[in-house]
Amino acid sequence: MQLNEGLGRSTVLVVDDTPENLTLMAELLMPEYRVKVANSAMRALKIAQAMPPDLLLLDIMMPEMDGYELCRLLKADRRTSAIPVIFLTARSTVEDERLGLELGAVDYIVKPISPPIVLARVRTHLALKAAADFLRDKNEYLEYEIRARTDRITALQDATIQVVTSLAETRDPDTGNHIRRTQNYMRAIAERLARRGGESHELSPEAIVTLYKSAPLHDIGKVGIPDQILLKPGKLSHAEFERMKTHTTVGYEAITRAEQELGMEVDFLKMAKQIALSHHEHWDGSGYPQGLAGSAIPLAARLMAVADVYDALITARVYKQPIPHEQAILMMRQGRGSHFDPVVFDAFMEIEEEIRQIAHRYEDASPVASLHLAGLPQCDSPLQRPS
Repeated sequence: MQLNEGLGRSTVLVVDDTPENLTLMAELLMPEYRVKVANSAMRALKIAQAMPPDLLLLDIMMPEMDGYELCRLLKADRRTSAIPVIFLTARSTVEDERLGLELGAVDYIVKPISPPIVLARVRTHLALKAAADFLRDKNEYLEYEIRARTDRITALQDATIQVVTSLAETRDPDTGNHIRRTQNYMRAIAERLARRGGESHELSPEAIVTLYKSAPLHDIGKVGIPDQILLKPGKLSHAEFERMKTHTTVGYEAITRAEQELGMEVDFLKMAKQIALSHHEHWDGSGYPQGLAGSAIPLAARLMAVADVYDALITARVYKQPIPHEQAILMMRQGRGSHFDPVVFDAFMEIEEEIRQIAHRYEDASPVASLHLAGLPQCDSPLQRPS
């Protein structure tokens, strides 16, 4: 049965198999609280699960299921685990009290009761629960706000990347969808590496997302290369090639300045710096700008090296005709262990068909370099010129 349907007050559920005890406790509590009563543990469990009370006063010695077992069930259920339980019992040994508190009860009152003591302890634990509920609700609100703000920051970051990379594309229009293809190649290769193990400790799902988002900045330094070099048909002179190579350091320095302005290190910018600076390093140390070799080259840059060269080979540029996929693969095989990290290259080869599909999905609408291509002699090697 349910007594006192007053609104706006805390609800106390009293559980006892003795009708006299239920009546006594109901009369004591009703002036201040909404009171529900249950004459068995099973009935109390159903009430608590259907509409959890704010506090539960629980007898221990009851038929079928005792108070200890009911407390265990309540604390094991997500719906009822936060209900404060006060044992109200004739069992008065220290062992009984210890067991009750270990099961999760917040208090233990021995019968015969003192009404003022019972009321004082009920008030105390209801106040503690109200404070805990407030903090939990506040934490949930703060977590929601943090998630919302994080989502807004992420959206702003993505939009900023899009604006900056679009600016780079306007300087080098022949690259078409190069940025979208390379970032998708990189993600696919990284996911393959993560499945294989090995360097997967560097390739958590979060790291792969960061890799994917930072990849479009790999050629941002080309905004600092003069048009007569960047858009020159045919082979570059030695001096022009040396100037073209500086796009790695120009990009790195630009991202570094942005990071310094921000006043803190960010994983996204850290990875973008690695890719911008080192994606033309070679596994054997013959690349630039630092001549790094082997695992001294950041993994992100080693991934971009494979993705960048493959895309440069299969697409049309002002200085070269596009090369079929099969021919590009044959040329790249020659660079395994010299130009490319062999482990990264092998992962690339294991998903060759997926790479081909990505290239097709983001294929340029038309060869943007076609005005320059007619009768154009090929460079000595498509791997020679920075893509």
